[in-house]
Amino acid sequence: MAWNMEDYPNAFKNFDRVLQKKMIDIANALVDSGYEEGEAIPIAIEQGKEWYENASEAEQREVLYGPNPQKSDDHDTGSTDPSLLDEDVMVYYEDDQWKVKTVNADQASNVYTTKNEAVKRAREIAENKDTHVQIYKQNGDRQS
Repeated sequence: MAWNMEDYPNAFKNFDRVLQKKMIDIANALVDSGYEEGEAIPIAIEQGKEWYENASEAEQREVLYGPNPQKSDDHDTGSTDPSLLDEDVMVYYEDDQWKVKTVNADQASNVYTTKNEAVKRAREIAENKDTHVQIYKQNGDRQS
């Protein structure tokens, strides 16, 4: 089921309009990519909140005054892979950065300057997916 600003998950109701619009758009894209509704909703909430915290005022205005999400909207479904939903999340060091990546994903989803930041983010992602975190040392050995 796709959602719009008149018909959306109850979990979105207590957020401001900008965040609701963004979460609806994210959730619709996830469902179009093959995610179950129950999986898409918490992911959309988490990703929407992260976007909101990092979005500039101009980006927020663009969403607020832009078109409302529609049930008939087309989404880029090539960037999300539902088969990765069951995969663990790993933290590893590469190119002088700590990276967070889902096992078997093509690329890291996040990059950090400190290991602590990367581990915190990996735990958030893994908790949302109900998977585990694999943490590696800077030398590439797996941390116990």
